[in-house]
Amino acid sequence: MRTWLILPASALLATSVHAAGPEPGRLSMSVIGGVDVPLSGDVHDGAVAPVPDLGPLNPALAGVSAELRIGARSHDRIYDLADTYGLEFAYAFDENRELFGQVRQTRAGRGSLQVGGAYVPALDAELPVYGSFSAYEALSAELGYRWYFGTAGTARPFVAARVGATRTDAISATFEIPDGGITIANAPFFDSGWSPTAGLDVGVIIPAGETFSVTLTGGLRYTGDLKDDDSAIGGLGLGSINDTGSRFSVPVTLAARWDF
Repeated sequence: MRTWLILPASALLATSVHAAGPEPGRLSMSVIGGVDVPLSGDVHDGAVAPVPDLGPLNPALAGVSAELRIGARSHDRIYDLADTYGLEFAYAFDENRELFGQVRQTRAGRGSLQVGGAYVPALDAELPVYGSFSAYEALSAELGYRWYFGTAGTARPFVAARVGATRTDAISATFEIPDGGITIANAPFFDSGWSPTAGLDVGVIIPAGETFSVTLTGGLRYTGDLKDDDSAIGGLGLGSINDTGSRFSVPVTLAARWDF
């Protein structure tokens, strides 16, 4: 697992009962780190678009027609696992309920794969089309409500619900047809912009001192569609493929929490 797991791991060995955790009128701060696993949702949809003349893309192919056959590609195929980290503040109404606000950064490195093919009737062959997408970087701001079960001062399970918004940075894409000598470099694909988010969490809080505890959380997170940019791909008849970008993911995080 990631190195962030090592930092608070020793606290998981604590066995004695402490006062850490939600208490009426008490504030807390948590430093969070983990991974975000894409579950479903596409970075781009599929489309079939005729190109009457490849000459504008490669002068050597002037007068040669083709049919672009692009398939849908999901977040897990392009970006796979993302790192996530953030900061949370919470206010406890009592020992079982608290309101929290969280700011979280999520990042996955650039991804490359075959996105489809270009059928060229003159060759009676389909040439592979490859896509390379810039890094996925998103900043989320969310408010949530958390319910704890069990006895205060011991390891306690909890559930939580949250809503908010995520600002995703602009994403560009480079498309290549190596066998045709065609490259569309750094084409705008998504503009930066905000999307709605919502999620459900389950986890456990483990006291490790009078004011310090460790929280392990897993959950389900939804992020809405991204803001498409068709300025480079619209002329190829592919303006519909980026009318998407929403995703469901499973964040798994470990947090160090201090109560005041």
